[in-house]
Amino acid sequence: MELKTKKAAPFELSDSALRKISALKASEQDKFFRVYVTGGGCSGFQYGFKFDDFDKDEDAVLDFGDGVSVVLDHMSYPYIMGSKIDYIENLMGSKFTVENPNASSTCGCGASFSI
Repeated sequence: MELKTKKAAPFELSDSALRKISALKASEQDKFFRVYVTGGGCSGFQYGFKFDDFDKDEDAVLDFGDGVSVVLDHMSYPYIMGSKIDYIENLMGSKFTVENPNASSTCGCGASFSI
């Protein structure tokens, strides 16, 4: 089964991720949903997701429609370009996942990657 996604450069969000961000946004009134990449994790880089303020000098606001906007800093942009972000719920728990075509390897849990 292929996921339906809406695309806004540099990455895509699945319908499940859009719904989850929209639901979470209801309790985070004046904050933006931020997707970012930092150094660390067992493979070198790791993905992060949080609600945060918008920094005009450092961030781009990506509009995915349906009231969902995502903030991305310029340093994370090249590491996440071309990725697909999904939100899954299963017996192991619930989390955002990233399918990154630029990653040369990922850790077992999928939270970190290397390029």
